[in-house]
Amino acid sequence: MTKERLITPGYCFIIAANFLLYFGFYLLMPVFPFYLTEVFHTGSATMGIALSCYTLAALTIRPFSGYLLDTFARKPLYIFAYFIFTSIFAGYIVAGTLAVFIILRVVHGFAFGTVTVSGNTLVIDITPSSRRGEALGYYGLANNIAMSIGPMVGLFMHDAGLSFDVLFVASVVSCSLGLVCALLVRTPVKPQVKREPISLDRFFLVKGIPAGLDLLLLSIPYGMTTTYVAMYARQIGIVSGSGLFFTLMAVGMAVSRLFSGRQVDKGRIVAVISFGIYLVCFCFFGLSSCKWLMTEFPAVGRYVFFGIALLLGVGFGTMFPAFNTLFVNLAPNSKRGTATSTYLTSWDVGIGAGLLLGGYIGQVSTLNAAYFVGACLTVVSALFFNIKVGPHFERNKLR
Repeated sequence: MTKERLITPGYCFIIAANFLLYFGFYLLMPVFPFYLTEVFHTGSATMGIALSCYTLAALTIRPFSGYLLDTFARKPLYIFAYFIFTSIFAGYIVAGTLAVFIILRVVHGFAFGTVTVSGNTLVIDITPSSRRGEALGYYGLANNIAMSIGPMVGLFMHDAGLSFDVLFVASVVSCSLGLVCALLVRTPVKPQVKREPISLDRFFLVKGIPAGLDLLLLSIPYGMTTTYVAMYARQIGIVSGSGLFFTLMAVGMAVSRLFSGRQVDKGRIVAVISFGIYLVCFCFFGLSSCKWLMTEFPAVGRYVFFGIALLLGVGFGTMFPAFNTLFVNLAPNSKRGTATSTYLTSWDVGIGAGLLLGGYIGQVSTLNAAYFVGACLTVVSALFFNIKVGPHFERNKLR
């Protein structure tokens, strides 16, 4: 039997749009802590609040965007959210106070929450169901490549002495090109659906709540890593090359995507997620020990630090398409947007909690203590997945 075609012009355009959106996003991710410190002179706790409001706004809007995507035409909502997301980068240039910056971050979070749910749902719409795990894996690979290049370029530009305004302009240019690609995506006509009465299940996939809680626990240490790992590197004595951490993490994600999506399409969702959880659990305990290693065995500590980045990428890259498919397989086709929204909402809640928790622990203690707490949360996640989430999915999956 011939495999259904996966690579189409529309799929290529939406992958390009996704890459350029996340490149603009990741370009500034590791730089924002320095921006808040150098421009607004914020402490770690205030920094955590200022950065996490973006994620909190994104997770607030996700359930509603999922409902809108399941009710109305999806592409217009995708384009509108993409445009707002791009425009806010220009707003950062004129943000003269911390209050204005926070307001812009909230609006940016609303746009991000909508555009990411829309993009994921459109990928599901334009690809064959028999290759959905693979399609989501390659789509997510665009995020990983952006994660590899973006932080490295952003940190290089900052370390080279370029102004923050230049970085904001670079993000505007990247997302503007992505918006052009998004406009070129051709989507199938969405059939009219009967509008169901407003209920909790129209905004959250109730069957996906156990998996959402598990994903939330995993995303807390991930949020700590993407935002604070550059500062952590400097604290433990790695004063140069911290951008390489993101590159290696993205390489690990890219490698894992090449096989994890196919395993998911073969029905091995639970096994794939379990493998990923065990691996990231090991990695976060290793990351929290890097401070001690850099004190006692600096050469070894440096290799361990960057080796963990690669393995973290493999672990999270393995889980991402599997978790996404798990949520979609728990929902009927008419609730794809809601399923994707629940998946991403769970992730964003954890990211926001990670920003707050990491900033707070980093201020009252140290960042390696924050990563140890994150490692403990992955242990809880592994236990909960094996006891509750996996069996629940096997009983309730629709495909």
